Amino acid sequence: MSNQFLNLGVAAPLQKSLADLNFSAPTDIQEKSIPILLQKKDDFVGLAKTGTGKTAAFGLPILQLIDLDTPKIQAVILAPTRELGQQIYNNLVSFSKYLPTISIASICGGIPIKPQIERLKDTTHIVVATPGRLIDLIKRDKIDIKSADYLILDEADEMINSLKEGLDEIVSVLPKKRRTILFTATMPGTIKQLIQNYMSKHVIQVSADMETIGHQGIDHQYVVVEPIEKLEVLMHFLSAREGERGIIFCKTKAAVNKLAKNLVINKFSSGALHGSLSQPIRDRIMGQFREGHINILVATDLAARGIDVKEISYVVNYHLPDVYETYVHRSGRTARAGAKGLSLTVLQKEEIVDLEEFTKELGITFKEFKKADAQSIEENNTLLWAKKIFKTKPNHDLSAEFKEKIKTVFHHLTKEELIEKILASHLTEKTNSTSLKVETPKKKKR
Repeated sequence: MSNQFLNLGVAAPLQKSLADLNFSAPTDIQEKSIPILLQKKDDFVGLAKTGTGKTAAFGLPILQLIDLDTPKIQAVILAPTRELGQQIYNNLVSFSKYLPTISIASICGGIPIKPQIERLKDTTHIVVATPGRLIDLIKRDKIDIKSADYLILDEADEMINSLKEGLDEIVSVLPKKRRTILFTATMPGTIKQLIQNYMSKHVIQVSADMETIGHQGIDHQYVVVEPIEKLEVLMHFLSAREGERGIIFCKTKAAVNKLAKNLVINKFSSGALHGSLSQPIRDRIMGQFREGHINILVATDLAARGIDVKEISYVVNYHLPDVYETYVHRSGRTARAGAKGLSLTVLQKEEIVDLEEFTKELGITFKEFKKADAQSIEENNTLLWAKKIFKTKPNHDLSAEFKEKIKTVFHHLTKEELIEKILASHLTEKTNSTSLKVETPKKKKR
């Protein structure tokens, strides 16, 4: 068992669980946060990039601070999405393996509420919740958080941006003398306002090494494309990284659906993830992604929160995000736990000036990604066409007699000759289709 967590003040039962989980040494944010959260009573703000171990930074102290002899909800942990909430819940359960009397409940949205109501009838010390579901339970008078000692906001910047009204409603129910603990990857104006409005004047702030942690190991690149070639350039990139796992970010649900459909048509191992999908579908897609059954996830920003998959080789910003903080969260999906990763941003010419602003604000150096030439893209398109044929299921509705007639046309050809002819036919068809131009009607002279 490592003495490093012992030196931070972490209790023996928690140290034992950390040893089981192969936590050998604390991360920077854990080292800076845990002693303060255990020894002080002030409100707390922790600033650290994604993938730096923020859950353990607040989770270990909270588990240790719970009074196991008091049968009430003592800590409320809020997360912006069910995926992140479930991740936090699972981590806390793992950390508390040798604290058998502690009781933790997950009350996140997207799943039936009745089992959660039944669960809350039992003694509960900690609840991990999404704001919407927590408000629903409060309004039904099925949960009592009026005497909670701690409010923890994880990924607070994302929660503020998307769920501000709900957060205000929850805060109004909590006692004024609570201790508020906030963790965030960025510090936009909305977070500063929240700190001012809801936290004490004596709030303690710490940050991990923001210049390196979170950006370390990420190769930031960009590629400039014409609108008409955007999808083909992306597919060439994905083909070159076949077998690797990645996330493609789009701004809207409609864009996610459209791109995901195009990738499926071209037989890429991919799935879509956005807020309008039902929770069972989201869980299934995430399960397939985590288990490696699909390699590419096309997602909106909020839906992708809580994806803690270490082997994500790349992220693609198919649309440049509107705010700098979103880029930080997106790129932080890759290069986790000390690995290397690529963050590729696809731009149109008029967006280059916007990328310069991202460079200035975030202190990131973007290198230009060498775009594939026309011949390489054409060859990749043809390869995708061949894969589509290979993966096409036979049509069993055709009669045996008709199939025999087709076979007699090709029976004298070798396999190599047949491939040559099919390929030539495809390329000729494609050439003819691209050469057909729609003439613009000429204006009549007056």
